[in-house]
Formats: sequence, C-alpha cells, structure tokens
Amino acid sequence: MGKVRVACFGLTLDGFSAGADQSLQNPLGVHGTEMMDWFFPTDVFRKMHADGESGETGVDNDMAARSFENVGAWVLGRNMFGPVRGPWPDESWKGWWGEEPPYHVPTFVLTHHARKPLEMKGGTTFHFVTDGIHAALERARAAAGNKDVRIGGGVSTVRQYLKERLIDELHIAFRPVLLGRGEALWRDLDARVLGYELAEIIAGERCTHVVLQRVG
Repeated sequence: MGKVRVACFGLTLDGFSAGADQSLQNPLGVHGTEMMDWFFPTDVFRKMHADGESGETGVDNDMAARSFENVGAWVLGRNMFGPVRGPWPDESWKGWWGEEPPYHVPTFVLTHHARKPLEMKGGTTFHFVTDGIHAALERARAAAGNKDVRIGGGVSTVRQYLKERLIDELHIAFRPVLLGRGEALWRDLDARVLGYELAEIIAGERCTHVVLQRVG
C-alpha cells in the first residue's frame, strides 16, 4: 500500500494556508495566490496550465514534479472543487480547471450532497463522497492500489485527516508572505502529539520546502 500524503501545501509566515472569502474571483481566498507564487512560474505548472509553454526549472520545479510522482488517487474537499455551496443547483460546475483537470486519476470529492460521478478529459473522474473522510480515503486507497493517495486540500480537509493521524507525509511550501486572515493550518493542532517530525528542509527559489513525516 502506498502513502497518504499532502504535497506543495502553502503556508504563510502568519500560519495561513488559504485566504479568507473564497469566491469565483479568488479561488484561494483574498490574497491567497501570493502563497502559491512559487509554483506558478515552474515548468510543471506552465506545462499544465499555459498551453504547454516552458517555465522555470530548479528546486521549486523539482519539488512540484515530485508531488505528482506515484499518485494513484486524490481526495479533495468541496471547496477545492469549486465555490458552489449547499445542494448542487445543477451539474454545470465541473471544477476550476477546464475540461482537463491536472489529476489524471480517480479523484474523490468530500461533500454533504450527492452527485453522480463526473468523467473529464485526461483520465480524471470526480467521485462525490457523502459519508465522510474515512470512506473517501478507503475508496481512494482501493483506486490507487500500490500507489499513493494525495490529499489535495483545502485546509479543512487536511486538518481533518491530520487530526485522525491518517496523513503519512506532509510537504509544506513555506512562503515569506503575510495574509492577515484566512484559514490556519495548525490552529488547535499539536504536530508533536500527532506524531509528526521533521524529515527534510529544502531551500527553493521562492519558498522553503518542509517535509514532515508521521512516526510511530
């Protein structure tokens, strides 16, 4: 069985991993894109989202590429899939990413409201899971086989899996910016008590990459 891991997860100097007031105009919340400014110039991002144009290589790009290696399934929170709240009004919203999302494997979306699976170009199928984080992870593990399950976020989803000690590896992209308000990753969580310790620290061009692993 592969790992359950979080990768390329942004964290600011003041402890936030998403800005406040997520909307169609601000998918990561107000000023949230500043947290991911290390990722946008990379060759990995540019080839996914900029019509195949080349981007920067280097440490940040290497870490971005590493985050996609050996991933057999994803788990996303409802907010990561889109800004729609409550019951689905229809099935017109298909995510932030256009017709070909960057996942390319089965992707399980946590929600309180049922919706039939959504097949997209490039091998991504979104499955909407209404019976909680454990059920979503069980289905993702089954789909991934011997590969890893990547917990894609958002913050609430990662926090829920951390509380249950279900994440084996957490890669944080630590950015020297301040959001002022938003969603705090570590609020009321004790990483030591949860069993996490520092495994790697790598200086990138625009952020510091910190990898935590769960031990014991």
